[in-house]
Amino acid sequence: MKQYLSDFSKLIKFRLSFTVVFSASISFLIGQKMQVGRGHIPSIDWGNWLILIAGGFLVTAAANCFNEIIEKDLDKLMSRTKDRPMPGGRMTTGQGLILGVFMAFSGTWLLGHLNLETGLLSVFSILLYAFAYTPLKRKSPIAVFVGAIPGALPPLIGYLAAFGSLKAEMFHEIDYYIAVILFLIQFVWQFPHFWAIAWVLDDDYKKAGFRLLPTKKRDKTSALLTFLSTLILIPVSLLPTIYGFGGYYIAGLSLIAGVIFSWLAFKLLMSRELADAKKVMFCSFFYIPAVQLGLLLNFIAK
Repeated sequence: MKQYLSDFSKLIKFRLSFTVVFSASISFLIGQKMQVGRGHIPSIDWGNWLILIAGGFLVTAAANCFNEIIEKDLDKLMSRTKDRPMPGGRMTTGQGLILGVFMAFSGTWLLGHLNLETGLLSVFSILLYAFAYTPLKRKSPIAVFVGAIPGALPPLIGYLAAFGSLKAEMFHEIDYYIAVILFLIQFVWQFPHFWAIAWVLDDDYKKAGFRLLPTKKRDKTSALLTFLSTLILIPVSLLPTIYGFGGYYIAGLSLIAGVIFSWLAFKLLMSRELADAKKVMFCSFFYIPAVQLGLLLNFIAK
């Protein structure tokens, strides 16, 4: 039983799936808080919140499952992935496909129960991640840009899910620009996040032919683009305050986090050492949940 749970966790990339669901649930609560404040609903609908979490987790797990089916033979070549259930020989691709299809359909059904757009975006996310980003990883660094789109959809999905079946009658009050800004923050963040990971794991990635660094190697240009992406993230993260739905506290938090992120990326640019790339990578893990939690707390405090 313990081995089965461990294999299932690896199959669906549990930590990644959890992170995705976390960002969607934060955006959902922000959208719900807006409705409570405007008197559209009496309180946050925790039932729909749980549906979003369950559906979002299943959809993300399905996309990760399809990714591993497609890359089964490549995963055998890399140290960090060779012990996954399919390359490790503990699960067949047929079993993985059955699980993936079941999770995709059930997750999409749950999200579609909230509203049509949420369900359609979940399908689009699966298709783009599994069947566009996955094969592109061996062809071109443009894969990072393509992968950043489904990676940034969870905040958008969560925000739209918050309005449920009421969405049509409240079309002019939904403030879609908030959804776009939440999408943009997570979209831009993914570039330094992905590139830092690609820098750290470049030797392993090369065994499978993955080309994720901007220039396909650890050089000054790749480090420069990583640094520039952290600089771009700073003004993007201030958009909630600029557009009036984030206060000065979240602006201060985003600014401090952004400056730290950029400073670490600058140190990587100067040294191009693996140790500095790891610092950028670990900072990226903390950056997005900190900013999203700060934004949620800002809404709650209003």
